[in-house]
Amino acid sequence: MTHDNDVPAFATALIVGGGIGGLATAVTLRRTGVSVVLVERASEFGEVGAGLQLGPNATRLLFEWGLESAIRDVAVFPENLIAKDALTDEELTRIPLGDEFVQRYGAPYCVIHRTDLHSILLAEARRLNVELHTDTEIVEVDSESGSARARDGHTFVADVVIGADGLRSELRDRLVADEPINSGYVAYRGTIASSEVEEISNDVVVWMGPEGHLVQYPLRRGELLNNVLVFRSDGFARGESDYGGADELDARFGDCHPTVRRALDFVGKQRRWPLYDRLPTAEWSSGRLLLMGDAAHPMLQYLAQGCCQALEDADALGRLARTAPATEIGEAFTSERASRTAEVQTTARAFGELCHRTGAAARARNEMLRGRALDDFRHIDWLYAAIPAHI
Repeated sequence: MTHDNDVPAFATALIVGGGIGGLATAVTLRRTGVSVVLVERASEFGEVGAGLQLGPNATRLLFEWGLESAIRDVAVFPENLIAKDALTDEELTRIPLGDEFVQRYGAPYCVIHRTDLHSILLAEARRLNVELHTDTEIVEVDSESGSARARDGHTFVADVVIGADGLRSELRDRLVADEPINSGYVAYRGTIASSEVEEISNDVVVWMGPEGHLVQYPLRRGELLNNVLVFRSDGFARGESDYGGADELDARFGDCHPTVRRALDFVGKQRRWPLYDRLPTAEWSSGRLLLMGDAAHPMLQYLAQGCCQALEDADALGRLARTAPATEIGEAFTSERASRTAEVQTTARAFGELCHRTGAAARARNEMLRGRALDDFRHIDWLYAAIPAHI
């Protein structure tokens, strides 16, 4: 194994959850020299979904961890982020992602299939000798001793227990008295072979419409076109349990430009994705137990930062493991990360509201975006610039 030359402040960690955030944390802790056990409740490791957007705040870290070559083999590096009006197809603004962008933020913007990034991190975790377990559901954790009991009776003991068990984290339930918040919006996702589409650009494009939007971008070296349609469900607003069906999807985008309506054929209608987040909290740790990723700060997807913030968490935990003892790392981690992720959570909500404006408010949004200079990066510096480590 190769890792940083630091001697960690604690010896062992148990990570609960084998998604991208959990695996990334396993990698960074092993690079620091911590012995890591990772448990996943599913019968095999894997991810559900399609595309991910990785801003330079995420790719910068992945490259630092030695994964640049693996990422470049499967990712697409788009030329622009483009905003359009979903009703007219008019371009409102764009962020060029070329040399100036890369130089400003120290890394490129890329889009990658979720399963590809998961596979890269899983392979790296195996290379670094992370002890991996599937079919293992943790049902009890003693935050003072670091003891965790699985449903099958097996007991794990570690200096630190890290909850990376997602939006509906059972470990969060031990620390925070809250519930996921249903936004009332629903997503439909799908990919289609690029050969089946008349034209595909090397851009990330979002069409902003009344209470809904479409995002498209290429995946896997341009072989696939990723499509995500998001809309506010009237059925949810009426209190219906079976809300956000394909009929609502078709109706919401029925008045949009033909380019947008065409994407209705590119997403799977058999599954809808209700969109949830939670309110920001700083109650991330107790004793030897701490939360990270969506367990700590689940957010709506409008800034494409859910995965990116989990990778930032993993990087912070890897650094803090060099200096913070097991009983102090949770507090140190929360101190470094809670305000940052709270800002991303709340800004994601606000950007969703901006994106989905209607009527006069949508026209005012369009006018504002048209007036933006293409070389003006001030409004995204806070998100993509390197974050100083507070350790």
